[in-house]
Amino acid sequence: MTLDSFRASVRRIIIEEAKRANVGHIGSALSIVEIISVLYGQVLNIDGPDDPERDRFVLSKGHAALALYAALYLTGFLTKEDLATYCADGTLLGVHPEHQLNGIDYTTGSLGQGLSLAVGSALAARLDGSSRRVYTVLSDAECNEGSVWEAVMFAAHHQLSQLTAVIDFNGQQALGKTADVLNLAQLADRWRAMGWHVLESDGHDVGALALAFDEAKAQANAPSLIIAHTIAGKGISFMESLVEWHYMPMSDEHYRVAIRELDEAT
Repeated sequence: MTLDSFRASVRRIIIEEAKRANVGHIGSALSIVEIISVLYGQVLNIDGPDDPERDRFVLSKGHAALALYAALYLTGFLTKEDLATYCADGTLLGVHPEHQLNGIDYTTGSLGQGLSLAVGSALAARLDGSSRRVYTVLSDAECNEGSVWEAVMFAAHHQLSQLTAVIDFNGQQALGKTADVLNLAQLADRWRAMGWHVLESDGHDVGALALAFDEAKAQANAPSLIIAHTIAGKGISFMESLVEWHYMPMSDEHYRVAIRELDEAT
């Protein structure tokens, strides 16, 4: 499957499963479709969920888990029957990922904690003498949390070059625009000042993202950050850049329009 086909499938699964379950967090999941697609379609080295040498992935912005579940389904970690239990009673496929689920390394959802988990995992790899890499995706709004900056400083101090973080920089969060809640101006300079190798990329250009991940992997003495400039709700015209689609579920008419737009885009 090509990366273009992979991302188109992830986006469609998000819409279909969100409507079936009648849940929100759709805009947040659509925002990271290309990031997740490049990671699971090209970057991550995972032969199996129990392989100790597999790369580790932490979805720090756990509320976007539906994008991750779609990727796990497309890569064979979940069955179609598993996927169909999303947000049903008794399922392991909740709004936020649970580590008991096949292919999920870390439970997340409490924002601002995922980078710390990734940093610990990267340090563990070094102590194990392992070449496995660790990747994490954060929301831009998570940079409001002090725990993020503690992890940033720790990772740089220990030169955890096996770690790559991605910020899904879509400029909005649950209660408004990020710039209005807590401004993140000069974000790249802040991370560089703390010792990270920082890149910026169009977060919806799979080719540009792949190159950024390659450059990050080549770093020998510092952790890397990719600031991925994205659009919340990307791919569905009536959802793009609208804060209400952080939580709001789709009506039947919303769903019909969304599916029509996805059909026209392929």
